Amino acid sequence: MLTPCEVAVKCALPSIRAMIANELRSKYNLKQAEAAKLLEISQPAISLYQTKLRGTALNLENDPDITAQVAKHADYLIKGTATHKEKLLSFCGICKTLREKGFLCKIHKAFEPAINIETCGFCQTANQCP
Repeated sequence: MLTPCEVAVKCALPSIRAMIANELRSKYNLKQAEAAKLLEISQPAISLYQTKLRGTALNLENDPDITAQVAKHADYLIKGTATHKEKLLSFCGICKTLREKGFLCKIHKAFEPAINIETCGFCQTANQCP
């Protein structure tokens, strides 16, 4: 059994990081190395996100809720005033939103064909997890 969190790690996490990296680079004019330092990832990873060689499993750019959360998270990183817990909650909030909106369902189905995504509904109840 593959959990939704495992699907998120494989597919959503790179897409979210790519969006945050692009936000840091375009809105705040950061160099790749600067964005990498804030995201605590490597500069080559930023390059792969920018050239769309990584982080393309999900296209989240057209979702206003996700883009607003990404912008808020990038702002947290730039200001440097958010606590570690606040940054974690912010990032997890982005993932929770995309799960609730069903972005991972088709990908999860591709990994586990036996799942009935029409009746599952697990991700829509993500806020009920302990």
